[in-house]
Amino acid sequence: MIINKQKINTQKGAAMLIAVVFFLSIATSVIAGLVSPSVREFKIAKDSLDSKQSFFLSESGIEDAYYRLKTGKALGASTSITLNGDTAATSITSGLGVTTISSLGDVNSRQRNNSVSVSNGTGVSFSYGVQTGEGGIQLNNNSSVEGSVYSNGPISGSGNITGSATSANSAALSSDQSNGSGTPAYDITFGNATGTQDFAQSFQVSTTAPINKVQLYLKKVLSPANLTVRITADNSVGPAASTLASGTLAASLVSTSYGWVDVPFSTNIELIAGTTYWIVIDSAVSATAYYKIGGNNNGYANGLGKIGTYAGGWSATTPAGLDGFFNFYLGGLVGSITSTVVGTGTVGNAYAHTVTGATIRGTNYCQTGSGNNKTCNTTLADPTLIAMPISEANITDWKDSAASGGIYTGNILINGTNTSYTSRKIVGNLTVQNNSTLTFNGVIWVTGNISVNDNGKIAVSSSVGGSSGVIICDGTITIDNNGSFNGSGNANSFVMALSTSNSTSAITVNNNAGAVILYAANGTINLNSTAEAKEVNGYSIVLGNNAHVRYTSGLVNQNFVSGPTGGWNVSGWGEI
Repeated sequence: MIINKQKINTQKGAAMLIAVVFFLSIATSVIAGLVSPSVREFKIAKDSLDSKQSFFLSESGIEDAYYRLKTGKALGASTSITLNGDTAATSITSGLGVTTISSLGDVNSRQRNNSVSVSNGTGVSFSYGVQTGEGGIQLNNNSSVEGSVYSNGPISGSGNITGSATSANSAALSSDQSNGSGTPAYDITFGNATGTQDFAQSFQVSTTAPINKVQLYLKKVLSPANLTVRITADNSVGPAASTLASGTLAASLVSTSYGWVDVPFSTNIELIAGTTYWIVIDSAVSATAYYKIGGNNNGYANGLGKIGTYAGGWSATTPAGLDGFFNFYLGGLVGSITSTVVGTGTVGNAYAHTVTGATIRGTNYCQTGSGNNKTCNTTLADPTLIAMPISEANITDWKDSAASGGIYTGNILINGTNTSYTSRKIVGNLTVQNNSTLTFNGVIWVTGNISVNDNGKIAVSSSVGGSSGVIICDGTITIDNNGSFNGSGNANSFVMALSTSNSTSAITVNNNAGAVILYAANGTINLNSTAEAKEVNGYSIVLGNNAHVRYTSGLVNQNFVSGPTGGWNVSGWGEI
């Protein structure tokens, strides 16, 4: 028998090759079985991470647009925000008083879409421990403000402000140019269509001087966006397309009923007597949410009203010859800080045209004078006037809300007992004394005077939670002998005691007044002895020896039980 060794070797090699291939096949299958789930899990984890990043990117787009909306900054119908190379596309639509912000985040094609719906309420924001009108603030021995002060008049006295202190250049006491009073004969509508987007009123000042502010007689329909009020030159056919000065008017300060609203300008440019200028009220366009300004026919001799679009075309009002209601103010006194201690440690800046004899812990921004320890840093322009946080229109809304709850005629004395009210108008005086408590839920309007003394107390009902209550007084308010105001028991709940009086004693507090916001835009607020309050806003304010204002951060955006509520109201926020 002849054995073919070559053939046998070939067969053995083939068998070994088959075995190796078989082994590799099995190994590959095993490895694939082990690796595939890991790859799959990695992909799932990566997709999940991209999705979460997309969600937060979408939220960032909404927050950016909402911030711009809330602060009155420029905001178009669409915008975008890019983070770490990925982009969220945001769209903004308005209708029926509601603004909807939608934002689509996209990270590696993993998309998440969020949306928020907001409406423009009638808002109150208290950003300073103390804010005053042209009357300014006097701080006597050992008095203090725990927070910052913004005054549209002088700041003086030997007290202490723990934050920053600003004394703006004030407006003149009377307007240089004005038109209109009482019930307007005409409504001039603007902001409702492209051709009637903006309203403009020409005018001439009688004295060459810096501008300060304008007052406008406005009302709104539903909830339109904020307004930009501009001063422009004249181009012979209407307002020029360039802005000389501007100011923002928050929609929250305008009511659905006519009222005067202040618009301070961000720069105090000088206007030339006898030269034609224009006030342009620049609005967004909405067929359902817009504005009206009161008007009369040929009521103002030094100008005329027009309707149209800023930096666009202008036409006559309907009927022709209408003028808008306005008051235009030039500058008054320059801002000054005298003798006051500003700041704590090394923090707390001063901002004023003139600083004299003051101790400034931070930077002393001024043009003339010097502090006891700091010369003027002249790098900043003089601070400009800011509007008070509550408008005449807001107060009218509150009064209407109070009257809707019922009207009582006669003086009310609450003595040694506890009483509860909802909203109510009292034609007379209100006195709470002798350990009595008046609890209310809504708005109280007193046409006479209010006195709270001998351990008397006015408090917001515990049922309102974190909301606050409003008491309006057309006369004077006196808090004495342990009288006090209290919120609902919630840390964010307060009573706002508001006097419309122009008296030098519009509000007088002689002890710790409790959880109270004091407001008297036309008169003087006096805090005597060891009096304390959470927030003080007045035409002028006098802090007596040892008086103290302790600003509470929760006051930045206040919601009230009835009537005006804070800023933009969020009605819905979530993923879609």
